[in-house]
Amino acid sequence: MYPVDVRRMLGQLADIYRAEDRAEAQRTARELLSAPLVQPFRQRPAHPHDALIRQTLGTSVHPAAAAILAANDHVPWGGNPVSDQTPAWIKDMCAIAEIMGPDGPIHAPDLRLGLLFVRAGRYYPLHNHDADETYVMLAGEALWTAGDDIRTRSAGEMIHHPSLMPHAFRAGPEGFVALYRWSGDINTVSYAFLDDPASS
Repeated sequence: MYPVDVRRMLGQLADIYRAEDRAEAQRTARELLSAPLVQPFRQRPAHPHDALIRQTLGTSVHPAAAAILAANDHVPWGGNPVSDQTPAWIKDMCAIAEIMGPDGPIHAPDLRLGLLFVRAGRYYPLHNHDADETYVMLAGEALWTAGDDIRTRSAGEMIHHPSLMPHAFRAGPEGFVALYRWSGDINTVSYAFLDDPASS
């Protein structure tokens, strides 16, 4: 059984995917509300970035941001599926909450879905992976690189990375919170950082 705030949050996230014109998005919306719950959404100790996450979510008028903020005590911040490939200095600048996936609270063997928070002004360098990935900005803004497309993205915008597309982002002055979904080949071992002049 989900806490009421978590149920509302999942409904808001499902609404986002219902509006996305991809078959995997429609399936994600269904799975969010019907896939088996393998770990309860219980109240958790605050993440080290909890105050910053709440502050960033509080700047947004996006309905999903408000729903995440209301459920934040139950959001599994800290569960990073690619932590083995991520250096410590990157772990310090961001927080990840995997909500659905092979090891997430909501079980899905071939999808991954979660939330990403990046601290103000921090740069997450160029990387890629086998999975197709779709991000939706929920709060704050970032200068986003998706292949050759480099521009500022803000709440409500959707960014799609086909498999192996290089991508990177620099958080704006409030940091940002975004929703991500992996589909296709969702293995984590392919996650790799690339040569990136912007990070030197």
